[in-house]
Amino acid sequence: MPAAKRPPTKHQPRGLTILHEDRDIIVVEKPCGLLTIGTDRDKSRTVHTILNEYVRKGDPRSRNRVYIVHRLDRETSGILILAKSETAKIYLQEHWQDNDKRYLAVAHGKLAEKSGTISSYLAENSAFTVYSTDNPALGKLSHTQYAVLKEARGFSMLEIRLLTGRKHQIRVHLSEKGHPVVGDRKYGKAHDAHGTLALHARSLSFAHPVSGKRLTFETRIPDYFIRLVGSIESPAAALGGVNESTGSDLKE
Repeated sequence: MPAAKRPPTKHQPRGLTILHEDRDIIVVEKPCGLLTIGTDRDKSRTVHTILNEYVRKGDPRSRNRVYIVHRLDRETSGILILAKSETAKIYLQEHWQDNDKRYLAVAHGKLAEKSGTISSYLAENSAFTVYSTDNPALGKLSHTQYAVLKEARGFSMLEIRLLTGRKHQIRVHLSEKGHPVVGDRKYGKAHDAHGTLALHARSLSFAHPVSGKRLTFETRIPDYFIRLVGSIESPAAALGGVNESTGSDLKE
């Protein structure tokens, strides 16, 4: 199935970049600071509301809508898939473990081991803070694979592959390893001078819910990351190409 052409700029929904659109799915690049979907505590403009308006083309009576397949935190930028039907959403969620999800992160300090997999049981407390526990009855087993791409200015740029997809998984695992993500004031340095979280969902490979064709989307390295560590060649395939996913909650 050939990829649809990216809509002209004038037809792009304000605040989002559409990477691909067809009759079944929309793939977008979400900026930092935008929620995927609203919560009981926050009803601000979201990816969900922006794209619902987009597919309805200004007609509030239209029955067209988009369906959330997975989420990125407000502070995390990068690639999101949304479905245009309940059937497509269910297919994508049921096959999520087959997807290859790659992130870029800039972390504080230099990691002693330049590549590896961080594993722990992740749980969440009443304050909505995620943490590792030794008790498998309390947490969900989580695996984060990483490789250092560049070290500069006291930072490390990492390519990360999610082998599971728990809430705040990357941020918690790197923080507990002693190398929190730059700008992470929740799990890292409370007074981090960098106000933007350096975490970006850079690429995603998945099977189309109707055609079954494998689709892969990749974004460029954010300018913010380059300002932190300097320029870098494309980090594609630093962690190889074999998918070893072991389950996901459809969250970063």
